Amino acid sequence: MITSTRRVSPDKSEVRIAFSLEDTSDVKDVADLPQTFPDLEQRLQPVPPCVSLRESVQVYKEHCRMAREFHQVKHEIAAIEDRKRQLLAELVEDEKVAMEIARLEEEFRRLTEENRTLMTVHNERAQQLERLCLPNHTRQDSS
Repeated sequence: MITSTRRVSPDKSEVRIAFSLEDTSDVKDVADLPQTFPDLEQRLQPVPPCVSLRESVQVYKEHCRMAREFHQVKHEIAAIEDRKRQLLAELVEDEKVAMEIARLEEEFRRLTEENRTLMTVHNERAQQLERLCLPNHTRQDSS
């Protein structure tokens, strides 16, 4: 353990800095962490720690954790945006189908009405023909 004590000025209290070169477990973990994160701008890349300072190593590890989390969130956002595009495309297709259904329903209604009118005209003409044929049958029967 190395300890250094300094007094910045006579009226200020002492500042004590202590660090150890013996416990290197944090330093070994740092070697396992990725050195760069392609998703991050250069200015946001984690700066390699001063391995002799535990706080520096901890800050570096936290920065790397946040960079990994940023990558994960960015990936999730991209996946959600892809799904949004798919849903919008489906919505457009559904709207086209709905418009086609409405058009077909209107055409069905119009054709049903036209059929009803034609059936009425047909029945009227059939009755008219029957009335016209009845006097002719009675004339033929009497002759």
